[in-house]
Amino acid sequence: MFQKLLTLAALLLIPTAVHAGSGLKIVATTNDYAALARAIGGDRVTVKSLAKATEDPHFVDARPSYIVALNRADILIESGAALEIGWLAPLVKGARNKNVLPGASGRVRGSVGIQLLDIPVELDRSQGDIHALGNPHFLMDPLNSGIVARHLAEVFCRLDADGCPSYQNNLSRFSQMLNTRMKIWMETLAPYGGTPIVTYHNTWRYFARRFQLQAETFLEPKPGIPPSPPHLARIIEKMKAAGMKVILVEPFQSRKTAEVLAGHTGATVVDVCQFPGGLPETPDYFSLMDANVNSIAQALGGVRSN
Repeated sequence: MFQKLLTLAALLLIPTAVHAGSGLKIVATTNDYAALARAIGGDRVTVKSLAKATEDPHFVDARPSYIVALNRADILIESGAALEIGWLAPLVKGARNKNVLPGASGRVRGSVGIQLLDIPVELDRSQGDIHALGNPHFLMDPLNSGIVARHLAEVFCRLDADGCPSYQNNLSRFSQMLNTRMKIWMETLAPYGGTPIVTYHNTWRYFARRFQLQAETFLEPKPGIPPSPPHLARIIEKMKAAGMKVILVEPFQSRKTAEVLAGHTGATVVDVCQFPGGLPETPDYFSLMDANVNSIAQALGGVRSN
């Protein structure tokens, strides 16, 4: 299948002269990195996300257009925590672009400077789809977005020195906005500190740590493994015993499964997303986090820790 993609892409590839012209051409593996690249790059960059905002980032269907985009890219932004393992490497190989090869100046790892959670003591495939380098969903902690934004500004300045003042100004505006919104988000969720929530995948571990929620109960029995009836039965009993009343579900996860549990426990199913554009009216990182924080706070309602 991938060989067919390479053949189709080869017909569209043109010489490296496509890199000529003003501005940086950026490809991001997911829409959260794309949103941060746009915020820092402004009108000096063009940005494309490979994965859709409503798509499971662990499993992205390769397309010839992705190879073409990578062939023309000055920069490739990836998680750096093996989120894209299994689908990104073949695309990069097919793109035949030295700028985005591992170790190249245009290959950017989002995890630089991030304290990763859930680093496995040992790799054991029986534990499900675990990530050897740690949990890759670190942008759900808003403070980590500031770390990534600073790293992007450094990379952009190095590759486009003329645009550095613009990138630094954009970074300053982003940081100011992050500080302002962070205070609001903390105040919004502060009344619910210590409250346990249920999530489908372990996406929300960083979010929960930052906002002092408990996110240790998952509909997946193991990462990447679909929930089984016996596992769901155990989760229902656990939710009843602990009074868990909120279940977070992302666009690519089974809302029907969450609704079944909600029917047995009286919980509220909350539509959330880790990628800008995955929820209505969330074109950028700040609007996405506004939507997530407000929806979760509304669902938690009067459910508070003792």
